[in-house]
Amino acid sequence: MKEYYVYILECSDQTYYTGITSDLNKRIEQHCSGYDKQAYTYRRRPLKLMYFTTFSEVGIAIEFEKRIKKWSRKKKEALIASEYDKLPNLSKKKF
Repeated sequence: MKEYYVYILECSDQTYYTGITSDLNKRIEQHCSGYDKQAYTYRRRPLKLMYFTTFSEVGIAIEFEKRIKKWSRKKKEALIASEYDKLPNLSKKKF
Protein backbone atom coordinates (compact mmCIF):
# COMPACT_ATOMS: atom_id res chain seq x y z
CA MET A 1 0.00 0.00 0.00
CA LYS A 2 1.38 3.38 -1.00
CA GLU A 3 1.65 6.11 1.62
CA TYR A 4 1.38 9.84 1.11
CA TYR A 5 2.82 12.44 3.44
CA VAL A 6 1.67 15.95 4.20
CA TYR A 7 4.47 17.92 5.80
CA ILE A 8 5.33 21.35 7.15
CA LEU A 9 8.81 22.83 6.91
CA GLU A 10 10.00 25.85 8.83
CA CYS A 11 12.12 28.10 6.62
CA SER A 12 15.07 30.25 7.67
CA ASP A 13 12.86 33.35 7.40
CA GLN A 14 10.45 31.79 9.95
CA THR A 15 7.73 31.11 7.35
CA TYR A 16 6.12 27.71 6.93
CA TYR A 17 5.99 25.66 3.76
CA THR A 18 3.40 22.90 3.43
CA GLY A 19 3.73 20.12 0.88
CA ILE A 20 2.72 16.61 -0.09
CA THR A 21 4.84 13.68 -1.30
CA SER A 22 4.94 9.91 -1.52
CA ASP A 23 8.62 9.80 -0.49
CA LEU A 24 9.20 12.06 2.50
CA ASN A 25 12.94 11.52 2.89
CA LYS A 26 13.65 12.16 -0.78
CA ARG A 27 11.45 15.26 -0.89
CA ILE A 28 13.01 16.79 2.23
CA GLU A 29 16.46 16.17 0.75
CA GLN A 30 15.36 17.89 -2.47
CA HIS A 31 14.16 20.92 -0.52
CA CYS A 32 17.32 21.08 1.61
CA SER A 33 19.72 20.68 -1.31
CA GLY A 34 18.03 23.34 -3.44
CA TYR A 35 16.97 20.89 -6.14
CA ASP A 36 14.52 23.36 -7.69
CA LYS A 37 15.75 26.96 -7.94
CA GLN A 38 12.17 28.12 -8.56
CA ALA A 39 10.82 26.53 -5.38
CA TYR A 40 9.54 28.65 -2.49
CA THR A 41 12.06 27.00 -0.17
CA TYR A 42 15.14 27.55 -2.36
CA ARG A 43 16.13 30.95 -0.95
CA ARG A 44 14.76 30.15 2.48
CA ARG A 45 17.21 27.41 3.43
CA PRO A 46 18.14 25.95 5.85
CA LEU A 47 14.86 24.20 6.49
CA LYS A 48 13.54 22.21 9.40
CA LEU A 49 10.88 19.50 9.24
CA MET A 50 8.31 20.51 11.84
CA TYR A 51 5.40 18.16 11.16
CA PHE A 52 4.25 15.31 8.98
CA THR A 53 1.38 12.88 8.85
CA THR A 54 0.62 9.93 6.59
CA PHE A 55 -2.36 9.02 4.44
CA SER A 56 -3.20 5.93 2.40
CA GLU A 57 -5.49 7.88 0.03
CA VAL A 58 -3.85 10.54 -2.15
CA GLY A 59 -7.09 12.51 -2.51
CA ILE A 60 -7.49 12.90 1.24
CA ALA A 61 -3.82 13.92 1.56
CA ILE A 62 -4.25 16.59 -1.13
CA GLU A 63 -7.36 17.95 0.59
CA PHE A 64 -5.53 18.14 3.93
CA GLU A 65 -2.53 19.89 2.37
CA LYS A 66 -4.78 22.48 0.72
CA ARG A 67 -6.62 23.06 3.99
CA ILE A 68 -3.39 23.60 5.96
CA LYS A 69 -2.08 26.06 3.36
CA LYS A 70 -5.04 28.33 4.14
CA TRP A 71 -4.48 28.21 7.90
CA SER A 72 -3.04 31.02 9.98
CA ARG A 73 0.43 30.74 11.46
CA LYS A 74 -1.04 30.20 14.95
CA LYS A 75 -3.21 27.35 13.73
CA LYS A 76 -0.24 25.69 11.99
CA GLU A 77 1.78 26.05 15.19
CA ALA A 78 -1.01 24.40 17.20
CA LEU A 79 -0.96 21.46 14.75
CA ILE A 80 2.83 21.22 14.98
CA ALA A 81 2.62 21.23 18.79
CA SER A 82 -0.14 18.56 18.72
CA GLU A 83 -2.50 20.99 20.45
CA TYR A 84 -5.52 19.70 18.57
CA ASP A 85 -7.99 21.11 21.09
CA LYS A 86 -6.93 24.65 20.07
CA LEU A 87 -7.63 24.15 16.36
CA PRO A 88 -11.39 24.88 16.40
CA ASN A 89 -10.97 28.18 18.27
CA LEU A 90 -8.19 29.28 15.95
CA SER A 91 -10.60 28.80 13.04
CA LYS A 92 -13.14 31.30 14.29
CA LYS A 93 -13.12 34.76 12.79
CA LYS A 94 -12.43 37.63 15.14
CA PHE A 95 -15.17 40.28 15.20
